[in-house]
Amino acid sequence: MHEIVTLQLGNRANYLATHFWNAQESYFNYDAENEPSTIDHNIHFRPGKGPSGEDTYTPRTLIYDLKGGFGSLRKWGGLYDQGDAEDDLKNLWAGSVVKQQDAPIAQSEYQKALDEGVEEPPKLSTKTVRYWSDFTRVFYHPRSIIQINDYELGSAILPFEQWSSGEDLFRNLDREHDLLDRDVRPWAEECDQMQGIQTFASADDAWGGFAARYIESLRDEYGKTPLWFWGLEEDVRQSQRTKQLLRTVNIAQSLQAISTTGSMYVPLAVPSYLPPYVRVDQTSQWHISGLLSIAVESMTLPSRLKLDRPKRGHLSDMEAALNVNGNQTIADLQCSAVEYTAKEVSKAAGDCRTSISIMEGLVYEDEIEKANSKLDMTFSTSKPSQTALSLRQWEKANHVFGKVESLRGAPPPDSEVDKEDRALSCKRRRLASLPVVEKYHNPLPYPLLDSFPSIFTENLSPTNTTAIRVSLSTTTQISKRAKGLHNIVSRMTSVIDREALSNRLGEIAEEYEEGWNSGFDEDSD
Repeated sequence: MHEIVTLQLGNRANYLATHFWNAQESYFNYDAENEPSTIDHNIHFRPGKGPSGEDTYTPRTLIYDLKGGFGSLRKWGGLYDQGDAEDDLKNLWAGSVVKQQDAPIAQSEYQKALDEGVEEPPKLSTKTVRYWSDFTRVFYHPRSIIQINDYELGSAILPFEQWSSGEDLFRNLDREHDLLDRDVRPWAEECDQMQGIQTFASADDAWGGFAARYIESLRDEYGKTPLWFWGLEEDVRQSQRTKQLLRTVNIAQSLQAISTTGSMYVPLAVPSYLPPYVRVDQTSQWHISGLLSIAVESMTLPSRLKLDRPKRGHLSDMEAALNVNGNQTIADLQCSAVEYTAKEVSKAAGDCRTSISIMEGLVYEDEIEKANSKLDMTFSTSKPSQTALSLRQWEKANHVFGKVESLRGAPPPDSEVDKEDRALSCKRRRLASLPVVEKYHNPLPYPLLDSFPSIFTENLSPTNTTAIRVSLSTTTQISKRAKGLHNIVSRMTSVIDREALSNRLGEIAEEYEEGWNSGFDEDSD
């Protein structure tokens, strides 16, 4: 069935994954009169039986978080009975037992309304969303919930920030429990034909080190399985200088370690420039993760379509289009809401000829299609500033090696209709030194649920959905970022294995320059 197993490592990753799972749950069609869903739910959900024999579907996921990070979420949820587990504990000790536990965290009003089956639960806000579990709409299997008690969320005494702390934590837990055997193997063995493993984690703190060692172990165990990593990054410019340097070094270590063992590494950061139709409270993880989830969920949508749908794209298919030279495992993510893009293009340009003249000769006639597919938001930190000069320089300097585009909820333009064999087209573009472009389309729009924050400045449609265009690309811009990290790390004497880290970053920079020389002076901006 080409299943995908998910790892959620850390609090910020769990915010993002909660939006992801809420969207997956919304695709279930419980009305036989409606048109069948185009989504194959077995890819991300496992069937099971509840204590009363009822059918259950729970996400194929492992959720790691620190003590205090789960909020009101109970390990046993509402689908399974905890009684047997408590009886097993009693059998281990025949004497008296003194039970000590922290006061439980109260459920949010939104969660209470969902449990009671209220049709219109209370509206969520940044004040009412305290934890990621406050807005979850799915039930999890008990073995999905894994609390790490070595650290406490938000602790000032023992913060979970150093990359090496994450490495040490994984090694200690793996030595004690064998994490792959205890946590991953039961999920992998339930799969008929596992398509891949995707990991959500923050790359700029200790979870980056934890993820690096985890993915390294996964690679040893599942040698040819696609391992995708979505690395969350915060804006370091909003932190104190010492924390800025710490997060930058953590990012550098995550990038060099995970891009070596993983199949695809996708940095995720809130764009420094947001289009006018997006309004995000950057102090709220609920808001930030909501914006990121639109791009992540839409980009991976082709991997969970039913087999009878046209152009179902496995994770390995996307890798083949992106990793053109065999060593390009880092990709930049971009996204646009199609309705807003169409409105703003019509206001600013009027028609295709006007838009070309605005670009001031940067686009050749045979590249009009590529120019029209430029997207509004770039979610990596390897992006230009928004001045006209730097954008013009960036357009000239940036070379695309491989690109995967996905359009959902809107009909594709006539120019994007696939008129030739995909393999033949890919071969021709490689021989002509042109970017390898893989395009997917699905009529299913992105659902704006009641658990989703109001980050758009107006309603996109009466049905609370939106059409999305999203892309992943491997470009020479990644080389520029690797060089920037290399320059910072090489000057820091406190970094362990500084020379090895610097050398690896230098190698990454070279991998995204191979066969391409833009002639652009990188110091000019």
